[in-house]
Amino acid sequence: MKIHLVDGTYELFRNYFGAPPKKAPDGREVGATLGLLRSLLMLLTSPEVTHVACAFDHVIKSFRNDLFAGYKTGEGVDPNLLAQFPLAEEAVAALGVVVWPMVEFEADDALATATARFKKNKSVEQIVICSPDKDLAQLVSGKRILCWDRRRDILLDEKGVMEKFGVRPGSIPDWLALVGDSADGYPGVPGWGAKSSSAVLARFEHLESIPNDATSWKLKAITPGRAASLAESLNEHRDEALLYRKLATLCEDVPMKEKLSDLKWQGAYDELKKICHKLGDERIIERIPRWR
Repeated sequence: MKIHLVDGTYELFRNYFGAPPKKAPDGREVGATLGLLRSLLMLLTSPEVTHVACAFDHVIKSFRNDLFAGYKTGEGVDPNLLAQFPLAEEAVAALGVVVWPMVEFEADDALATATARFKKNKSVEQIVICSPDKDLAQLVSGKRILCWDRRRDILLDEKGVMEKFGVRPGSIPDWLALVGDSADGYPGVPGWGAKSSSAVLARFEHLESIPNDATSWKLKAITPGRAASLAESLNEHRDEALLYRKLATLCEDVPMKEKLSDLKWQGAYDELKKICHKLGDERIIERIPRWR
């Protein structure tokens, strides 16, 4: 069997900015939620999709905000989008899909925990993480654990991660620590870019293994002068880099009660009919292929 793990936060953002706005009869903006439901229905009607779960950032804050003051928050996010998070969680659960609403942790941590747990099951042929989020590339393994950008229909296996980032999946947190991640709010190490980070980590893999003395790097892709500059910057900011890596490393210990069998999609609940009526879109009900 295959397991499809959906980044609900990404899907909601994508539909908010990509789908036409839509107001419910009561005046609420619900276009992103409706877009998310339609997107999940497209997934669920594929014959090979049997086991599905969806994770959301119920609160756009996590333990990482306690580690780094500049880490992402809900500040600046359109209130019309923020207001749809609980609505989207309710609608997806009514669709019959397991929902993981994260508060202390993030949606990506839930996906990482589920991946770590269910990959141990021999009946699981493949785990497909439905998101283009670069943080999640650290979970990819061979051709068994993949990231899938559904919008562009791009599948990333381990070879694909190496081609895209220049490093193996296990080095992705180190790569992000050096390069930075503006979406998550940490800046990376001054002077380090994507290419230099890839070149160095392709050889040394992790931050601790990068020698302080650049003369021992001996990398063809980086000139001695450039290497010296990079080493100086990393040596000055090594503590920050280790912190950024901690921010980028996904947790695999999120409390999660569901068993593999709970992820099997059995159909939508009748509650979805009421929700669709409130949202002002009865057409979704007609597209549901199975009801409980």
